[in-house]
Amino acid sequence: MVTPTATASTWAFDAIGTSWAIDTAAELPTVARDAVSAVIERFDREWSRFRADSLVSELAEGRAASVPAPSDADAMLSLYRELDEATAGAVNPLVGDALARLGYDARLTLAPWGGPQPAPAWRDLLTWGDTLSLGAPATIDVGALGKGRLVDLVLDVVTAHVEGDVVVDASGDLAVRGEPVRVGLEHPYDASRAIGIATVTKGALAASAINRRAWGEGLHHVLDARTGAPVNAFAATWALADTAMHADALATALFFDGGPRLAASWNAQWVRMRTDGRVEWSPGFEGEVFS
Repeated sequence: MVTPTATASTWAFDAIGTSWAIDTAAELPTVARDAVSAVIERFDREWSRFRADSLVSELAEGRAASVPAPSDADAMLSLYRELDEATAGAVNPLVGDALARLGYDARLTLAPWGGPQPAPAWRDLLTWGDTLSLGAPATIDVGALGKGRLVDLVLDVVTAHVEGDVVVDASGDLAVRGEPVRVGLEHPYDASRAIGIATVTKGALAASAINRRAWGEGLHHVLDARTGAPVNAFAATWALADTAMHADALATALFFDGGPRLAASWNAQWVRMRTDGRVEWSPGFEGEVFS
């Protein structure tokens, strides 16, 4: 739930399986929209495990042991190192096969074909530089921070073409330039309610919840890579950081014990709700919490 801003134009569209809205002070010219579409297509073609022609799928299926490294590889995978260390291995970019076993596969069958299985030791298998390489076939899934990275890339394109206030909202990952935006923190068990309000100013907010991308009995997209099982201590997280990629990464880390320490090291703010309804938030959180 985002409070309307004083922007004059909204461009709404669907991409990478979610809804987007880009609010700008002036209507985006066609060249800007084309550039946004090109950035999204390039990112999806490189990193999506849901399309057969992606670089990630080539590696997963063993069609190649290495591929040209995407331009985002170092930024994202270096941040995964921090997430790995902060969560004692709970966040791992090779969690894709564990998700697929539980039904969140490339065809979105949502039908488990196996029980939880730990993700491989990614630092032993995954390397990057000029190439992105795997020591054995495995499925890279950058869901812990990838959408945030893409929001940052789209924001860069938009601000290069228009001046004034800009809001890029990718359904849970939101970046703002200009006037502050107030965002309701949706209750994970009742979409008609908010548990609080966050104000985003020249930064980003990311949200994650176990009721999104959920199926079956207790199955959802947030896994502990050490076990391959869905997390069950926290129901929803919200994080505010300088970039959408960092906010997205932190929203994932907050499902685990190390999340608050990581947030403090980044000088970031957060809110999270436990599955029993208790709400926690960071010291100095610049917003309101109702519950």
